[in-house]
Amino acid sequence: MENIRELAVDSLLEIVENEQYINLVIRDVQNKYNYMEGRDKAFYKRLTEGTLERMIQIDYILNQFSRVPVSKMKPFIRNLLRVSVYQLLFMDTVPDGAVCDEAVKLAGKRGFRTLHGFVNGVLRNVARKKQEIVYPDKERDPLLYLSVTYSMPLWLVEKFVSERGRENTEKMLESFLVPSPVTIRVKESLKEEEKADFLEKLEKAGVSVSQHPYLPYAYCLKGAEGVQNLPGFKEGLFMVQDVSSMLVCEAADIHPGDRVIDVCAAPGGKAIHAAEKAGSTGFVSARDLTEYKVSLIRDNSNRMQVKTIEAMVYDACDLRVEDVARADVCLADLPCSGLGIIGKKPDIKYNVSEKGCIQLREMQRDILSEVCLYVKPGGVLLYSTCTVNAGENEENVKWFLKNFPFELESLSPYLPECLKEEGRSGMLQLLPGVHETDGFFMARFRRKGYYFGGGKT
Repeated sequence: MENIRELAVDSLLEIVENEQYINLVIRDVQNKYNYMEGRDKAFYKRLTEGTLERMIQIDYILNQFSRVPVSKMKPFIRNLLRVSVYQLLFMDTVPDGAVCDEAVKLAGKRGFRTLHGFVNGVLRNVARKKQEIVYPDKERDPLLYLSVTYSMPLWLVEKFVSERGRENTEKMLESFLVPSPVTIRVKESLKEEEKADFLEKLEKAGVSVSQHPYLPYAYCLKGAEGVQNLPGFKEGLFMVQDVSSMLVCEAADIHPGDRVIDVCAAPGGKAIHAAEKAGSTGFVSARDLTEYKVSLIRDNSNRMQVKTIEAMVYDACDLRVEDVARADVCLADLPCSGLGIIGKKPDIKYNVSEKGCIQLREMQRDILSEVCLYVKPGGVLLYSTCTVNAGENEENVKWFLKNFPFELESLSPYLPECLKEEGRSGMLQLLPGVHETDGFFMARFRRKGYYFGGGKT
């Protein structure tokens, strides 16, 4: 039988020390040990994800109880203690004594017998003095308080507060630590009785289903582990997609017969949604950078039985001359810092940097400079990101309006009632914890006339 805690520690070594992506590490472990029972897989996943989510808080606590700072510990011991403290403070399935004993055994198994006493002493101190842990004072040092309490790097807390305000920041940080339900977009072409039958089958499969308040075809699922095995998946009745992503095609106002170009389309959620709205007389060109990403678009469009999508490998930074001024709608959901989806990918907060955000902003401008040429006069460019960073969002909008013949157009006519007021400017910044979506930004541009340039100005 595999040692679940050891798998979690080794996974953290890959993620934290070797900067591997958490979703890929967890996927590989679960595939390799596919024979494990479902509850063991779930325990491993929660232990790995939870420890990473709470790592700043855990390190802050460890530094109160350890004579050796976390930063000076041997990598294996550091991550062993992190996993163990997460169990002590945030999981109640294993007795404290067992957590300490298992950690000591694991240290010995991995060649650290001389550190038995250290590991045991630190963990038993934490277990015994849980109620005596000292946290930063909320009033005297509010930014450090937010950083430690919600395990967010201090520089990101400062950035969020300066751009989104303290109240919204705390709501956002709190939401990042709360598991979010799986959201699906049910195929809009389903008749009401077909949709009702599908939703009933989900309930019978043990899935809790509730309609999302923003869109009539959006549903939240709880208890939906293994989405590919759910009723309706193989038949193409639904697409796993966040509601913020669904709102893009609503905001683009795609009509039957429209020609749509989606320049960064993988895994294909928005492109498929656009194709469904454009109908049998419309056409969607869905592009991405690698064959692997494009294969995801093809697989999903085939499963969803959408015939009007052409998927191709293409670099959005390179202009495809034959498409100039041919698109009714161009969807530009561009690569970004991902600060709006930290709740789903907690490794983002440890790997992102201010310099990286600036580099992404410049790349987004390079791409916008080219793809805006695809939009025909009177057509729509829908720019979006899954970040809450103003540099990649509002600042890019100002830059784009200054350099290209487009104008912002209100999003309000295309949004649910509760978002209409926020979308009047032509921009919408969705914040997790404030809105019922991921962190997401969109802006709707209308092309005023011909532009024969190219490249960033």
